[in-house]
Amino acid sequence: MASRIKTAEVAEFGDFQTPPDLCASVCRFVKERQSSFASVLEPTCGRGSFLVAALHEFHHLRQLRGVDIEASYASEAASALADADNSVLAQIEVASFFDYDWEATIASLPKPFLILGNPPWVTNAHVGVLSGSNLPKKSNFQGHHGLEAITGKANFDISEWMLIRLLNILEGTGGSLAMLCKTAVARKVLAYAWRHGHHLGEAEVVLIDAMRHFGAAVDACLLYVHYDHAAAIEKANVRRDFGDRQPFTTWGYEDGLLLANVGAYQRWRRLWTGNSPVWRSGIKHDCASIMELRLSENGRLENGLGEQVDLENTCLYPMLKSSHLNKCVGGEPTRFMIVPQRSVGEDTARLAEDAPKTWAYLQAHKAAFSRRASSIYRRRPPFSIFGVGDYSFAPWKVAISGLYKTISFTVVGPYHGRPFVLDDTCYFIPCLNQMQATALAGLLNSDVARKALGAFVFWDAKRPITVEVLRRLDLVALAKETSGDLAAIEAAEQCQLHGLRRAREKVSTPDLFTSTH
Repeated sequence: MASRIKTAEVAEFGDFQTPPDLCASVCRFVKERQSSFASVLEPTCGRGSFLVAALHEFHHLRQLRGVDIEASYASEAASALADADNSVLAQIEVASFFDYDWEATIASLPKPFLILGNPPWVTNAHVGVLSGSNLPKKSNFQGHHGLEAITGKANFDISEWMLIRLLNILEGTGGSLAMLCKTAVARKVLAYAWRHGHHLGEAEVVLIDAMRHFGAAVDACLLYVHYDHAAAIEKANVRRDFGDRQPFTTWGYEDGLLLANVGAYQRWRRLWTGNSPVWRSGIKHDCASIMELRLSENGRLENGLGEQVDLENTCLYPMLKSSHLNKCVGGEPTRFMIVPQRSVGEDTARLAEDAPKTWAYLQAHKAAFSRRASSIYRRRPPFSIFGVGDYSFAPWKVAISGLYKTISFTVVGPYHGRPFVLDDTCYFIPCLNQMQATALAGLLNSDVARKALGAFVFWDAKRPITVEVLRRLDLVALAKETSGDLAAIEAAEQCQLHGLRRAREKVSTPDLFTSTH
């Protein structure tokens, strides 16, 4: 395992020195695809382990180039190459990746050339928290806009920025690149290249055991690409390890979509018509210690601060988080959520009259709400939430966790006439009634649905299941494909044609605790 010192400086620079055995495995893998490299460049060379491995594996080398921001590492890399006693021209420079003239250096490399290495495994947001300076100039380089940029999609791994920078230079050169990175980064980088029409003649992804090699609990891989002037292949074979002769899946890009399994997409293409019901996400509040309540041993409501509270039922609903979703059927709720708005932006001042105890409770904890970091709450009514609307209060729902590593849909019904609300780690379809919810859940849990959804689900992602994926699946086409059952087809048609217009039913607001507490 590579040695690591857990300091702010190490965190800022994403300092995971690559162990020699892994460097050798990477170089041997690349050598099987091309062995006649005349030059190798490592943009963040550290102590030089990759350069030494390249020297041993590639026997036609004329030049080795390494760059690192840390002078002591650059010195160690130069010494390691000097000790190798070789006739290859080796040059090590001290420079920041973000200030270096990569275009000129890459243009000067003898061809064919390989860019090799292991860039930092750290996000721009994390470096910013550390007040670090090892960052590119600020720019929305992936083109996110609106709410995506506001809520975090503009956050990115430093290595993602670096790799995209290098790929843009490599386009048209016929060069190759082999880099260790997070699997999510490899996916984003390939998607960028495919979307922008890069001429990739070959792309491979090999999963690695980051815990064994780096002591890091993260999904990681080797990303290998080779540029070809004449080709533009939009596929990447994915292997479980360096010894795999056959890929276990193939990522790809078709019809403007990034695919986790090209074969599954092509097999079930007829289900991706876009005629889908509107999937919704659960409620986002970013203030769990105040907004989410539990029942204490004496049957009283208790918040995350350990305070027992007495509130009206007006804004109080039984809730489910991802971790409880599959356990909710027929069970008593263990948590409740305060929902101060029925639509985004609704004035919350009405609670002073409609629910004075709740209003007083929220006012007493307004400091907690002011600490919410997301800018989506700025210039909004006090105690605002997001992901709330009529659909949130539909008594019947079909829901799935965005965090779980399995495809499993659950029917969620009301509790004592009160609808369950879901947190923002869940996605759901509001349903007309129990019959429709049961029919839709049966369709979505079918083997066909699981295989079809597998075309888009990247299981290494933080949220493998997303609204974007779910909204692509045509439930009517799915119903016709699976069984042709008329009741299931009708349920799917109702859901897709009518959406929520009839989903919301009038529900009473009894005392949630009358019958049991």
